[in-house]
Amino acid sequence: MFREILLILFVTCSTLSGQFLIKHGVTRIAQQTPGLSGLSWLFAAITSPAVIAAVAIQGIGFLVWVVVISRVKLGVAFGISGAFLYVLMSIVGWWFYGERLSNLQWCGLAMISSGVVLLTLFERTTG
Repeated sequence: MFREILLILFVTCSTLSGQFLIKHGVTRIAQQTPGLSGLSWLFAAITSPAVIAAVAIQGIGFLVWVVVISRVKLGVAFGISGAFLYVLMSIVGWWFYGERLSNLQWCGLAMISSGVVLLTLFERTTG
């Protein structure tokens, strides 16, 4: 199961990287051309190098995800990935964008992560 958790972490990091690149790309477009909207904005977004890189990275993550769900129950794999993603995305949002979570929100993340630990422990005893 350790190898599968590493694969899930890879998929989660590819999703995280992709989302970060998309935010970076569209934020940059908004800063460079503030009045851009509609189809012009959409074209600028989909031709942005950051957005193109995000799609490529998430495409690789998707291929690894196919391998993961062929080996791990979908609910368990998705739960682990979700917990990793929520925590890592919150940290990245804080680190790069100064976004802050309240103590109650951090408690919610801890509860989600605890639930994932229970899922994986239960998986080991039944699998």
